[in-house]
Amino acid sequence: MKNTQSDVISHDIPKAIVEADTGIKVVDEAIESLYNNGYMHNHMRMYVASICCNIAKCHWLTPARWMYLHLLDGDLASNQLSWQWVAGAFSNKKYYANQGNINKFFNSNQSGTFLDVDYSVFPEMDIPKKLEEAVVFTSNLELPKIERPKLDKNKTTLIYNYYNLDPEWKKEEDRQRVLLLEPSVFKKFPLAKKNIQFILDLAANIDGIEVFIGEFHELESEIGIENIIYKEHPLNKHYKGAEEPRDWISSVTGYHSSFFSFWKKVKKEIRPIT
Repeated sequence: MKNTQSDVISHDIPKAIVEADTGIKVVDEAIESLYNNGYMHNHMRMYVASICCNIAKCHWLTPARWMYLHLLDGDLASNQLSWQWVAGAFSNKKYYANQGNINKFFNSNQSGTFLDVDYSVFPEMDIPKKLEEAVVFTSNLELPKIERPKLDKNKTTLIYNYYNLDPEWKKEEDRQRVLLLEPSVFKKFPLAKKNIQFILDLAANIDGIEVFIGEFHELESEIGIENIIYKEHPLNKHYKGAEEPRDWISSVTGYHSSFFSFWKKVKKEIRPIT
């Protein structure tokens, strides 16, 4: 965090965003698509965040949680940091996009919306009537009802989770493989039902994997930590057993004052896909 988000009126989310009723046609269509398909173009994510944070003057956290809930390709760090960047909390200024910008990049020709103004208007702009009503973020945890598997407590077990579904991980080794879905994690960082199903569908690419819905300590009590192997991740700090490093995009480490100063170094190590 570089700055405290300024000019915050609400810690909720605009009702017009939740209901895909902003009046900006391509934005509303993109929100509906997010609900149905779980995807949203990166530029559109910035437009939606700007509307929530800088036009409706909502704090970034609640609408960021709303978007993460629905994204099939959602990465918590990437999503939250991007919302902070748009809101001016992870950058030096707030990000705005007017109707002309949206028309240009989404091949529309709409006019007369609350974004159909010059950029100089935005800093002092009143909250448009369409965005005045805010609603509380809610989510219903819907983990599937799956019977607990019968696990071999004497066999080395690889633990997979939402952030590790690598079908190549020790693929040739004879290991017990468990996809652990912890209710406590999804309560803190909720996902929509279709996203949970997406996880299960991806896990089907891993031969012999069993799904265990419960907390790590429950799994530990069944197989013992001496048989557990897992990949390091910030959400796995409470795991016990043999920790392996996760896959990194490059060997670049250390503090960087901005993403781009980091990315300049990373690019030198990335080889093009052939």
